[in-house]
Amino acid sequence: QVQLVESGGGLVRAGDSLRLSCAASGCAFSAYAMGWFRQAPGKEREFVAAIKWIGGSPYYVDSVKGRFTLSSDNAKNTVYLQMNSLKPEDSAVYFCALTHYYGRGYYSESVDEYDYWGQGTQVTVSS
Repeated sequence: QVQLVESGGGLVRAGDSLRLSCAASGCAFSAYAMGWFRQAPGKEREFVAAIKWIGGSPYYVDSVKGRFTLSSDNAKNTVYLQMNSLKPEDSAVYFCALTHYYGRGYYSESVDEYDYWGQGTQVTVSS
């Protein structure tokens, strides 16, 4: 059974940093890419970034490019989302998820194309 467990969320001030982790278990992860999404109250879940489990360049949406960095530790089956220079508009529940829909330079940004999801971790950025 595939399990994704996020951790690392919290309450910080604008300009601070957080590192989210997503620990995965239960499948052959080399076949997947991992994406991060976020959902603020009253808003739809939105794609933030994605990375291949092995190799490949990560991809970020424009609103987080230059501030967020994805990395993976394959030995620990864990992906990290380093978030720097946080802004109040980054406040949301952050989810990691696995998808088969990726290719050379392409990652799906559609919620519907992600097969497995974590439970989410809350990030709150105060102004």
